[in-house]
Amino acid sequence: MANRLAQTTSPYLLQHADNPVDWWPWSSEAFEEARKRDVPVLLSVGYASCHWCHVMAHESFEDETVAAYLNAHFVPVKVDREERPDVDAVYMEAVQAATGHGGWPMTVFLTPDAEPFYFGTYFPPEPRHGSPSFQQVLEGVTTAWADRRDEVAEVAGRIVADLAGRSLVHGGDGVPGESEVAQALLGLTREYDEQHGGFGGAPKFPPAMVVEFLLRHHARTGAEGALQMAADTCAAMARGGIYDQLGGGFARYSVDREWIVPHFEKMLYDNALLCRVYAHLWRATGSDEARRIALETADFMVRELRTAEGGFASALDADSEDAEGKHVEGAFYVWTPEQLREVLGEDDAAFAADYFGVTEEGTFEEGASVLRLPGDAGPVDADRVAGVRARLLAARDERPHPGRDDKVVAAWNGLAIAALAETGACFDRPDLVERATEAADLLVRVHLGEVARLTRTSKDGRAGDNAGVLEDYGDVAEGFLTLAAVTGEGAWLEFAGFLLDIVLEQFTGEGGQLYDTAHDAEQLIRRPQDPTDSATPSGWTAAAGALLSYAAYTGSEAHRTAAEGALGVVKALGPRVPRFVGWGLAVAEALLDGPREVAVAGPVGGELHRTALLGRAPGAVVAAGEGPGAGAEFPLLVDRPLVGGEPTAYVCRHFVCDAPTTDARELAAKLGG
Repeated sequence: MANRLAQTTSPYLLQHADNPVDWWPWSSEAFEEARKRDVPVLLSVGYASCHWCHVMAHESFEDETVAAYLNAHFVPVKVDREERPDVDAVYMEAVQAATGHGGWPMTVFLTPDAEPFYFGTYFPPEPRHGSPSFQQVLEGVTTAWADRRDEVAEVAGRIVADLAGRSLVHGGDGVPGESEVAQALLGLTREYDEQHGGFGGAPKFPPAMVVEFLLRHHARTGAEGALQMAADTCAAMARGGIYDQLGGGFARYSVDREWIVPHFEKMLYDNALLCRVYAHLWRATGSDEARRIALETADFMVRELRTAEGGFASALDADSEDAEGKHVEGAFYVWTPEQLREVLGEDDAAFAADYFGVTEEGTFEEGASVLRLPGDAGPVDADRVAGVRARLLAARDERPHPGRDDKVVAAWNGLAIAALAETGACFDRPDLVERATEAADLLVRVHLGEVARLTRTSKDGRAGDNAGVLEDYGDVAEGFLTLAAVTGEGAWLEFAGFLLDIVLEQFTGEGGQLYDTAHDAEQLIRRPQDPTDSATPSGWTAAAGALLSYAAYTGSEAHRTAAEGALGVVKALGPRVPRFVGWGLAVAEALLDGPREVAVAGPVGGELHRTALLGRAPGAVVAAGEGPGAGAEFPLLVDRPLVGGEPTAYVCRHFVCDAPTTDARELAAKLGG
């Protein structure tokens, strides 16, 4: 019998719609039910492409006996963390404070007032490795609720008070300056893995936002060490198993330091951020490899993640069916020497094994290898590689494909819009700019819709029920501003301004600090507020970057002041934890550089416009257009006449303008090109 989740749009919740567990979505009605029945709430949080969420669902939530006990003694509530990042953040903070670690699935027991009192992540069906079974946990909590209610209430009250007392240490007065940025760079140098690229040990995550900071720092200061760390990290990832050597696109992270074996799920946000970073690396170095990876990653997003409505789906699962029909992690991607021989024949299989690092013992499980480019094969025949790659890709396409999480998340689509628009502009691929524009149209049409506030998700062209959070506003504004720069369409600047005005009205607190949820959002046990960048830019730093760019486009003092206020936190965190505030540091580089304002009075797509877009000055904003109406679309183009009837570029920063130029080479020099 389908439970209440069948009515939702979340692919993750729909995966649980036929469980024998009588799930409720997060709602006031669920807590009302718990109050009425005088039972605790079991909160289970996960997401559609989460491997261990699937495992726990299969072992426990599909089990009739466990479900019957759960339904009798609890009100079970299921949450998709990607649809409700606010709910996830608040309870994850509690889990991490109580247990020292977190992760998904997240399992939290709450009072009917939504106060947490017992926590965990994955619980096995049988006791193992010192961990109780899920059934034992349920029985233990039921007993405590029945016999030791005072103790439960005391624990819950203490946890809530502790969370409420964790006020954010704000950066104090002022914005990050040269000294904080230099300390951040020094900190990154200490954590840099000289042997394998990247930062820290295993598991190793692709540090897209830190690389963006390093590229911007090099562009502004000429620091060779920063460029070297960025280039070497990108090369190591591009040649590792974390990158799909056949189909393009990056996996979530590497389980080892060497980038060999990935956790195979592919997320839209990683690929959007990395696509943009490789395009920027190419802009800085002209590297053919960076160009190839940027374009292959863009093509992967369009081919594999684009939805029928023109948006981009959230993720591809790590698991898929193997030859025996079992769901196994990585089954779609890995190869044995025997499988190579079946597709390629003896000679080409031996060549491919050498080229892609496929060994008899294997680099993954059961003798299979993840394809990578170990680089010890010497010079190779490029045509032969292309032929082998095409045949392997065609054969792989016959395998059962990983599942796709089809929901469209506003923030991650904002990141994809920025990446595709810039990659299209860099490499003269107007089709990529069109795909970015179509995704932006979907966000305006469906996610803004009639309500004039941003909705977090949609599926099949239908808006979800959850309000956008700060990262949605910041990342979508970033995407729209990038689209304005590339297309010369002032409407995108207007839409970005509309979103950023809501940030000023609804998400801004004392002294420049920002909140993850709006002032009028549902009140949780704590108002979430996290300025650190993890897998994506935090809402805080995403908003700071978009506010800064918008101020450069429009001259708005209010937006500039808000951006500077928000960057106080980067002043505090940059020197201490630079790996976890990469986007904040990248925005700080833009602030230190101006950012530069580039107005091109001339045709969109012309030589001067293209030169401006290829400039490396951190966070520079570009407006292009000609004719009397151009100034109405972009304030930067007001009173910018042609010089001698030729297209003309104007570059300004810090309220000072250079002499206008009609020469593309001179413009490139002004923008570090």
